[in-house]
Amino acid sequence: MLEEGKPFPAFDLPDQDGNSVSLESLKGQTTVLYFYPKDDTTGCTAEACEFRDEIPRLKGVRVIGVSPDGAKSHRKFIAKYNLNFTLLSDEEHKLLEPLGLWIEKSMYGKTYLGVDRTTVVLDADGVVKKAFRKVKPQGHAKEVQAFLDGAS
Repeated sequence: MLEEGKPFPAFDLPDQDGNSVSLESLKGQTTVLYFYPKDDTTGCTAEACEFRDEIPRLKGVRVIGVSPDGAKSHRKFIAKYNLNFTLLSDEEHKLLEPLGLWIEKSMYGKTYLGVDRTTVVLDADGVVKKAFRKVKPQGHAKEVQAFLDGAS
């Protein structure tokens, strides 16, 4: 589970190009890890594009998206919306499940398992500075930026 002030759990996931990204590789820089349900869907596209547009103002901060989509889907999503950050694939829910972010959801009376949209800000040592739960995609990147501006 995610707890502010505690170390983020170790992980190793592939990015859109098949390169391995681990918690250890993120150390040394503030990182925004945002967990989202699916590439190229309305809310996820809005959130990704807002992070894309905020990155120039997030000086010294790395942004990384994480979803259960595969590398091919991530590459298409990046190309279609000119995303300027890394996307990680958690197809087997190796990180989503231990964090409690792979949850039962319901839509139109049907239940299914999916991602609990969440954003985590990690400090340079891999410690959780802030966890945003039940994120609303529109306006969220600015909310993260405001937190980072106040935290520095």
